[in-house]
Amino acid sequence: MPDFEPIIGLEVHAQMNTKSKMFCSCDNDAFEKPPNTAVCPICMGHPGTLPVPNGEAIKKAAMAAIAIGCEIQEESHFDRKHYFYPDLPPGFQISQYDFPLAKNGEVTFKVDEGNKTCRITRLHIENDAGKLTHRGNTTLCDFNRAGTPLMEIVTEPDLRSPREAVAFAQELRRMLIAVNSSSADMFKGMMRFDASISIREKGSEKLNPRSEIKNLNSFKSLEKALTYEFNRLVKLYQNEGCHLKHDITVGWLDDEEKTRLLRDKETAMDYRYFPEPDIPPMSFTKEDIESLKDEMPALPSELKKKYANLGLEDSEVNRLIGQPKLREIFDAVFAKTNDAKRSSSIVLTQLMGFLNAGNKQIEECPPAHGILELIEKIDGGTISANAGKEVLEKMVLTGKSACEIIREEGLGKISAEGLIEELVQNAIKANPKAVESYKAGKTQALGAIVGWIMKESKGQADPEKVIQNLKFKI
Repeated sequence: MPDFEPIIGLEVHAQMNTKSKMFCSCDNDAFEKPPNTAVCPICMGHPGTLPVPNGEAIKKAAMAAIAIGCEIQEESHFDRKHYFYPDLPPGFQISQYDFPLAKNGEVTFKVDEGNKTCRITRLHIENDAGKLTHRGNTTLCDFNRAGTPLMEIVTEPDLRSPREAVAFAQELRRMLIAVNSSSADMFKGMMRFDASISIREKGSEKLNPRSEIKNLNSFKSLEKALTYEFNRLVKLYQNEGCHLKHDITVGWLDDEEKTRLLRDKETAMDYRYFPEPDIPPMSFTKEDIESLKDEMPALPSELKKKYANLGLEDSEVNRLIGQPKLREIFDAVFAKTNDAKRSSSIVLTQLMGFLNAGNKQIEECPPAHGILELIEKIDGGTISANAGKEVLEKMVLTGKSACEIIREEGLGKISAEGLIEELVQNAIKANPKAVESYKAGKTQALGAIVGWIMKESKGQADPEKVIQNLKFKI
């Protein structure tokens, strides 16, 4: 029996993070808003309405195109892509076909074997459809998402495993976030994948008919769906001795972890493309393109070098690159402390831990200046490092400032000689065995006594004065 390899290509849909939709002024952030409240006659496709392209969305798509190495076309235009579905109000989607915004790019990403590159065929702009929710025999339609600005990034079939597909998609997500073209929040459906897979005998160059898996909304589902479909296609060949007879479209069932045949794959002819008559062609001069390149922020490859040179682990680097607000806080903390290890502990361990424990989103974390204020209180001796953790947790949970919490909770550091001496005397009485061990030369026993004092003082005792006083008393 021949040995097969998967041939994989992706279509990535990323919602651009503009304030308004692609062709109207409706709110582009309708997440958790009541159904059908962020709509207007334009995005609902009412007769007689005219779409007006969102200039900021076009700029964000162009920045994304530059980031992935695509050539922005000096002229591009919109087309109508016709298909009939309940969540597509006009009966067509405004997209781009033969004259897309950008072509011919590539993305280099890392896998265990080293770096790999996936070619990008094109990046084009379109508006999204609405959202269907199926409940038994009833289907509910929410048009809040209809008309949101999307960029579709189409790859060449250069990916050779589900793991490679995920690694590519993760790197692409980091790039879109880095240039602020998309928030790419997969929990909110802002980045989705259509994955095409076929099989061929290893060593062959022939491309066989493919199976397209629609609307995958997480890296986990992308990997699971591709793995399942690869195994299914191999079994089909082994049982029937043939590849697919033609391209097909399947859906991924998350609950059952399997695909289901939806239909034969549509072709461009099926969509009956024709130029959008209400929107003139777009033109980019060479000067326009150079101006955009001048505005480009640091890309993930540059950020990786920057943070790796500070001694951060790959996992820490990727978290910073993938979350701009977290990166902003880390950079501010590092600028103040000049200590990458301490900055990582405060931001990536403590802050993220408290956010996760409190089921908080990164957008809800304290501002950078608030965390810098807390660091000043710790470094200035107002509170201990242990008390600082408690303050940071309460900052996350309550939204209050460090100063407010320190004042309300009485967390100021205990440094008065009389109070320190009282704590030390109580500790010596309460820990006679540790005292004897220390006197016998076991210096680590002092740590147990100090720990008892810090616990009794709720982390407020000045540790340096505690140790100094303990050594003198013992």
